[in-house]
Amino acid sequence: MPFVELDTSLPASRVPMGLEKWLCTATAAILSKPEDCVNMTVRSGLAMVVNCSVEPSAQLLLSSIGEVGTAEEDRGHSARFFEFLTKELDLAEDRIMIRFFPLERWQIGKKGTVMTFL
Repeated sequence: MPFVELDTSLPASRVPMGLEKWLCTATAAILSKPEDCVNMTVRSGLAMVVNCSVEPSAQLLLSSIGEVGTAEEDRGHSARFFEFLTKELDLAEDRIMIRFFPLERWQIGKKGTVMTFL
C-alpha cells in the first residue's frame, strides 16, 4: 500500500492536468503494486527551497510496505521516478528530491484497525 506525496513550487497552471492519475499509474508499475492500492497527494504552488535555491522544484515522498528500504531497490525506483518527474514537470534532476520511507503493516490504519489484522 504505497503512499505518495508530491510537493512542488510549480503553480497549478504549470502542473499537467491529470498528473496525480499518471503518477499513480507510474508508481504502481515502478513498485509492482496494484494501482488501486496506491494513495496519492499532489500539492502545487508551495514555498520551497531545494539545494538552497527557490527556483522551481519538487519533492516526492514515497512510503510503502515492502518494495522500498534497500539501497538497491531505491536506486532503481529513484531512476524511474526521476525519468517520470523530469519529463512531466519539466524540471532538471537537480531540482527534484525523493525520500523513501519503508513502512510496517502496523503503521497503517484501515477499516478501523491496522493492516496487520487485515
